[in-house]
Amino acid sequence: MHPQPNDRTHTLLKVLVGSHAHGLASDKSDRDYRRVYVIPTEEMFQLGFKYPGSQWTKADGDETAWEVGHFLLLGTQAHPLILETLLAPVITADAWGEQLRLLLPTLWSPQKAFEAFTNYANNQRTKLLDKKDGRPAKYAAAYIRVLYNLCELLKSGSFHIRITDTSAGERLSRIKNGQYRLGDVMDWGEELTAQAEQLIAVCGNERDLPRINEFLVAIRRAFLTP
Repeated sequence: MHPQPNDRTHTLLKVLVGSHAHGLASDKSDRDYRRVYVIPTEEMFQLGFKYPGSQWTKADGDETAWEVGHFLLLGTQAHPLILETLLAPVITADAWGEQLRLLLPTLWSPQKAFEAFTNYANNQRTKLLDKKDGRPAKYAAAYIRVLYNLCELLKSGSFHIRITDTSAGERLSRIKNGQYRLGDVMDWGEELTAQAEQLIAVCGNERDLPRINEFLVAIRRAFLTP
């Protein structure tokens, strides 16, 4: 377990993720959260400063947290967990957090999104095939959900967090409940991957690194202690 950020950090955004956000929760499902925070800018200029990576804590639920600079850096690689954080149900957000959410379209390009989402999906597929933690249904649902979200992103520039609100919802609910054949899940995953490959060619979204840097510079200035 990593230590929590120090008391001088400021939370910009906290969201609900996981099965409760996806609409796939059972009575036994824990609540999962993600949080983005900012450190005082003056700390970045001190000897021995080491840029904080992701941090994980467990209290009322599992929480993963990123410092905003690291968060945005991962976002420029179209990391699925980062993009999902910008769309997930908000627990708390200040004005900076609301601005952060608006950066979603600036963070990803079609090719980066395809690479990041399929890599994440393939990792879930490996866990499914290995029957990791004795919960293959969880990883089967995650494998399909991520690929479905990728296709949505390439089509519309966004995607559903509550996957049960989509045309795939009923089928995914059955998978999450263990009502599936492995071959059917594999076939669906291959179909979605092929669909995403076709969508790359017609998706015109591009990253906007100057806008991301403009936001990051502004927040560093705002949190620079006089």
